[in-house]
Amino acid sequence: MIYNPVGDDFTTMRLPVSHEVFRERVSLVLARSGLNYAAFARKAGLDRSTLSQLLTGPMPRLPRAETLAAIAKTARVSVDWLLGLSQREEMGAEIIEAVMQFEPYPNSPVSDAFLSWLKEAQGSRICTVPMGMPDILKTEDVMRHEYPLAFESRGPTPVDAVRQRLELLSQPHQQLEVATTQDAFAQFAGGFGRWGALPPESRRRALAHMSELANELYPSLRIYLYDAGSSYSVPFTVFGARRVAVFLGSSYLVLNSASHIEMFAARFDALIRVAVVQPHHFGAHLHNLTAQIR
Repeated sequence: MIYNPVGDDFTTMRLPVSHEVFRERVSLVLARSGLNYAAFARKAGLDRSTLSQLLTGPMPRLPRAETLAAIAKTARVSVDWLLGLSQREEMGAEIIEAVMQFEPYPNSPVSDAFLSWLKEAQGSRICTVPMGMPDILKTEDVMRHEYPLAFESRGPTPVDAVRQRLELLSQPHQQLEVATTQDAFAQFAGGFGRWGALPPESRRRALAHMSELANELYPSLRIYLYDAGSSYSVPFTVFGARRVAVFLGSSYLVLNSASHIEMFAARFDALIRVAVVQPHHFGAHLHNLTAQIR
């Protein structure tokens, strides 16, 4: 918004403002409010005559700045939208909420929000960078070891969540691309960290299952492994052109703006360009790791 240097009226604008658009949008917010002229004006702290003049009288100039601000605040819309300078109707805080949200993470693959995002993005490119091994490949033994509390609830289990994701992936025209670290699988095979308490035979069966499943689903499922020593990424998933969910540990940061989605999609492409294991070699790579388990 650019104010006239003399007074508070918007008498001079460097951007074209349509008086007709302004009048239409004020009429629209008034109609949506369910209030008559007098009630809306009272709520906005304006004279009824002022509001009536805006909607029915001649409009050689736009109203004063404080009048615009009062209407926008009462209607919970942005001043730029009222003036026709923006197609975004939301006020500043609502714009942030529209493009950025937080979604709780239940500390297991069981997430109604995540599954709904997958369904909404069906037929689109879905690419993900998990924290480690992708849940979609894990056996029940591995998930019980990793998410013990999730199996104590009466609701869906991680096994159910993985089954639903696999069912989605089995449908026509579905694709999922995964980029994760080579170390994630090497540490699992070697029984390092949290995997030390998982018996070698369970790890061996799990890697064999992952290899078989990856080969079965290829090319609908394509898994790239990159070197954690030369590349780094936070965990995130891009759901087509709809949203990107960044994993924060206790929640997802969900971004809906096109610029954010494009940025994370570009980051994913950068990771797969430096992958040291390509999707068509992934099954054989896991087979080699299985042979190393003692």
